Amino acid sequence: MSETFDYIVVGAGSAGCVVARRLSDDPNVRVCLLEAGKPDKSFLIQVPFGVAAILPTRFSNWAFHTVRQAGLNGRTGYQPRGKTLGGSSSINAMVYIRGQAEDYDHWAALGNDGWGWDDVLPVFKRAQNQERGADDYHGTGGPLNVADLRSPNPVGQRFIRAAEELQLPCTDDFNGPQQEGIGTYQVTQINGERCSAAKAYLTPVLDRPNLTVLTGAQAQRLLLEEGRAVGVAFRHDGQDRQVRARGEIVLSGGAFQSPQLLLASGIGPGEELSRHGIAVQHELPGVGRNLQDHIDHVLSYKSPSRDAVGMTLPGIARILRSIPEWRRKRTGHLTTNFAETGGFLRSAPGIERPDLQLHFVIGIVDDHSRKRHFGHGFGCHVCLLRPKSRGHVGLASPDPLAPPRIDPNFLAEEDDLEVLVKGFKITRQLLEAPAFSAIRGEPLYFGDAVSDEEIRADIRARADTVYHPVGTCKMGGDEMAVVDSRLRVHGLGGLRVADASIMPTIVSGNTNAPSIMIGERCAEFMRADAA
Repeated sequence: MSETFDYIVVGAGSAGCVVARRLSDDPNVRVCLLEAGKPDKSFLIQVPFGVAAILPTRFSNWAFHTVRQAGLNGRTGYQPRGKTLGGSSSINAMVYIRGQAEDYDHWAALGNDGWGWDDVLPVFKRAQNQERGADDYHGTGGPLNVADLRSPNPVGQRFIRAAEELQLPCTDDFNGPQQEGIGTYQVTQINGERCSAAKAYLTPVLDRPNLTVLTGAQAQRLLLEEGRAVGVAFRHDGQDRQVRARGEIVLSGGAFQSPQLLLASGIGPGEELSRHGIAVQHELPGVGRNLQDHIDHVLSYKSPSRDAVGMTLPGIARILRSIPEWRRKRTGHLTTNFAETGGFLRSAPGIERPDLQLHFVIGIVDDHSRKRHFGHGFGCHVCLLRPKSRGHVGLASPDPLAPPRIDPNFLAEEDDLEVLVKGFKITRQLLEAPAFSAIRGEPLYFGDAVSDEEIRADIRARADTVYHPVGTCKMGGDEMAVVDSRLRVHGLGGLRVADASIMPTIVSGNTNAPSIMIGERCAEFMRADAA
């Protein structure tokens, strides 16, 4: 027997938590939220410093890998994704960024009515509790707490001084009137703890009688009847189960797993489905296509400074000493998100708007922290904000519980590499500015690389994702679009997608806050359409 709800949400990530919360605000509807991972109770999730332990492991992390990337010397890329309540908002670096107004106006210009900057800004504001207070760009009273760092690390502040020395623009609010510049990131934290989408939206309402949250529940396929999605088959505690929906089903599995579930259900390009022996239930050629991601390159330096995070006996002792302070006051070393400062810059004069983002890190991050280095250090990520390269997500196996096949197709377009070369040079100038002279040791990899060809070689040898995959169930009206501007899957009833996969083009910044906004928009559409 299967239980019936009004709405089913598949995936308790950044958008899924929002949709489930907003739909269950109506006590007259029953909502079921399915999440493959475990509850988000771990100390490593709640303490901001814990991101360093989660990122390189399989703890609350799908830890996906890509196919070999021709543009990266045939290397296999790493794609960590959250596997717990809150999804990737429970394992990310907590940076609160919306992107640029032009990103959203471009979505609207592509034919997606209601997605221009003037449409989405009120939604960002409604979702937010900005600790600095409300203004034209920020709201208070919303579920998602946005705060300044409680205990900024002095190494991170040197990055801002370096920008001033190079006469680069600075800003104190990347989500205000001027994104361009170097500054300190605001974070999704509350009282020195991580404020994930789960903590913001879900935890306060878990006792609602009309909201059922099932963890350890991995979706296998959608149940389709007469051109409509009517239920979800899933594995839970080793048992195959089903839930059915009177109203609608919302996929919020993210840019990898939302298209994977559609494909496993027979929804997608017929050629790929046939290749895996899956009967075509609904031909939809754009499913899994249009994958975009922010490719990222890290420049790291060793450092004698004990302010920088390091794998040394004093560094480990500092972490242990910081635990009591965090437990008592929620301040100190453990409140860091590591990427404390950074900014948005143009790769060359005359560029219309910033096309590079920097994340300055107060420790050495090598190969997603999977490669450890004894000693202290610091570094800076530089990522390409609007890559031209496009990849895709498909099935590696007809088994719906197997990992998806992920091909970002990094650096397929030569322009992407050339912009990163410019970003490398700007970033190195910052890290070699006088502000770092007293604490800067030897560079970790690139050494004396000065020619463009040497820089290209270093990028191809070490670049990878900065964890912002989008676009694989894109919104629009063209033949490769998967959902319409109200996030309804084209040609099927009762089914929507709400996560970063619906972005037709990637936003110019971190994708967590935009994903939460997408969840808000989806719930808004569903309530209006049901009225």
